[in-house]
Amino acid sequence: MDARERFDIVLAMEVVEHVSDVGMFLNRCAAMLKPGGMMVVSTLNRNWKSFALAIVGAEYVLRWLPRGTHQWTSSLPRRTRASPAQQQPRITEQAGVVYSPFADKWSLSSDMDVNYMVVAEGI
Repeated sequence: MDARERFDIVLAMEVVEHVSDVGMFLNRCAAMLKPGGMMVVSTLNRNWKSFALAIVGAEYVLRWLPRGTHQWTSSLPRRTRASPAQQQPRITEQAGVVYSPFADKWSLSSDMDVNYMVVAEGI
C-alpha cells in the first residue's frame, strides 16, 4: 500500500483493545481516510463495568475467549477527545453494542458502558 493512499471507508472493529499504541493506531487510520470518508471504530469502554463483563466475564468465567485476549488498558474511555492541535475525523454517531444472553443476540443500544461504536467523518 502506498503511504499516500486514501480510502472512503476505514474500519477498526474490535481492534483498538489489542494494540500497544492506541494513539498511533488511530492517527494512522485517520490519515488513510479521504475527506468526507467514513471511519468506524468499535471497542471496549475503559471502566469497571467493561472490565468485569468483557474481560473477567468473557475471558475468565465463561471462557468465550482465551485469557489475556483483551488489553483493557488499550481500550478507549468513551469520553476521550482528540487534541485540538491534531486534525481528526469529526464524530458523527455513537452507539453502544450490547449482548442479550437470553436471545443470544447482539444489538445496538444507547448503553455504551461495555462495548461501543463511533462513526466519524474525514475532514
